[in-house]
Amino acid sequence: MTTPYTRIGGEPTIAAIANCFYDLIEQDPAYADLRAIHAADLSAVRHGLARFLTGWAGGPRDWFERGQCIMTLHRAFPITPALADQWSAAMTRAIDAQPGLDPDLASALAKALDHMAHAMINLSLDQDAA
Repeated sequence: MTTPYTRIGGEPTIAAIANCFYDLIEQDPAYADLRAIHAADLSAVRHGLARFLTGWAGGPRDWFERGQCIMTLHRAFPITPALADQWSAAMTRAIDAQPGLDPDLASALAKALDHMAHAMINLSLDQDAA
């Protein structure tokens, strides 16, 4: 069975998605709140996201072999529904920006990552408004 990692083109496409994602949050004011929770230098998180997505999509699992949990790593950040929406929107745009991706596969990846982003919400709408 072919993995999503293989179907999308492997490491080059995963790296392009991660870089496009972080380019979007750096440059598009629609993602200002998302950008604000990141360090000034995005180099490490660009690399980390690419390694996470690689293993998550069925490629080499070195990120996971370090024993990290993506949910635990994000508990320290105040993740509101609006912030999860920004993350998901930027990721969907980054996936959609990749030429030649099967539209059904791209949609399935974006949907799964949207679900993950929204599972990380740790601040309710009431807390978000406060």
